[in-house]
Amino acid sequence: MTTRMTERLRGADKIRVLFVCLGNICRSPAAEGIMRAAVAKAGQSHRWVIDSAGTGDWHVGELPDERMRAHARRRGYDLTHRCRQITRRDFADFDLIVGMDDNNRRNLMRLAPDDASRDKIVMMADFFSPGAPVDNVPDPYYGGPEGFELAIDLLEDATAGLIAALT
Repeated sequence: MTTRMTERLRGADKIRVLFVCLGNICRSPAAEGIMRAAVAKAGQSHRWVIDSAGTGDWHVGELPDERMRAHARRRGYDLTHRCRQITRRDFADFDLIVGMDDNNRRNLMRLAPDDASRDKIVMMADFFSPGAPVDNVPDPYYGGPEGFELAIDLLEDATAGLIAALT
């Protein structure tokens, strides 16, 4: 994220962030739930508009994946978001559009209607602590429980980094 963008968003009354993954059933709704909990704990909920979406439309209207909800619930996060697909309007409505992996980033760049919209696209990994074990948030969908736990670990780390970068 550019220094200019960071400075602009730090001074904003509201910071609007949209988390995006492929189907909006695992990583992005978890990021949304974790971010909501973190800003609430910091007493900053009034400053943030937080949502999530997917680049695909396979799960529109569904709750997040039950496995992700179960893993998140064990850590105190309640994922009640209804899955949706990203729209052109989202590029106007949000200050930051945060992709979970390189494939999401490529899809977002392709969907962005203009250069100003492309400038809003960042990666969740941009906010990892130094020495993070990976360079993106891997999709846990086709794996076992350890993939969901890793995704939540990474998202907790990155949301803390995102909040620190913008407050």
